Amino acid sequence: MAKPIIGVAANESQNPGTVLYEMPILYTPLGYTKAIQEVGGLAMVLPISEKAAAKEYVSQIDKLVLAGGQNVSPKFYGEAMTTADSTFLARDEFELALIEAALLQKKPIFAVCRGMQLLNVALGGTLHQDISQMKISHMQDPIPRQVATHKIFTEKGSILNHIYGDQTMVNSFHHQAVDHLATNFKETAWSPDDVIEGIEDQQQHLLGVQWHPDFAYDALPQELSAFRYLVESL
Repeated sequence: MAKPIIGVAANESQNPGTVLYEMPILYTPLGYTKAIQEVGGLAMVLPISEKAAAKEYVSQIDKLVLAGGQNVSPKFYGEAMTTADSTFLARDEFELALIEAALLQKKPIFAVCRGMQLLNVALGGTLHQDISQMKISHMQDPIPRQVATHKIFTEKGSILNHIYGDQTMVNSFHHQAVDHLATNFKETAWSPDDVIEGIEDQQQHLLGVQWHPDFAYDALPQELSAFRYLVESL
């Protein structure tokens, strides 16, 4: 039987530093591709492209992954920017086109951190631009990425409950979060300070998490299980 092809939407850096001779690069965190391969999938990295190309890219894959990265531009949920953090409009536009194509082609989507936020925005939700303004911090740096630093609770009967149990510990590298949840989604994981940590639409095979399984797939069995669910069941 053919292995499922999992498309991972890529990011770009215009200047990654002297190690790579300051040349622009296309990249995705290695954890996505390694974890997908380890659980029996084929990983395909999807470069940022013109929106018109999204339909063809999605037709080549079985499932789509939206990764972490820059803030989602608040223009896509009708707000002015209130932070000084970077956005990347070309990435937002292309990934929104990927989401639209995946929904039309009935391809499952697994969305991580920024990816979950963008997926919520794509379907009509909004974001908290900076949760530190709510006296909340979910940025664990400089604690190593594979270390789980805060608790989450999951909704019984949800995909995340199946993978993670009623509660567990996860890593945390974000300062934005879901505010108003898109109407088709159900909140299925949350932190003790009531930040939404997981969203699902089981009918459309959509799953989003606010933490980073890609950072810890080789350290925490539950995070590799998330990728196994992606490849085998989502």
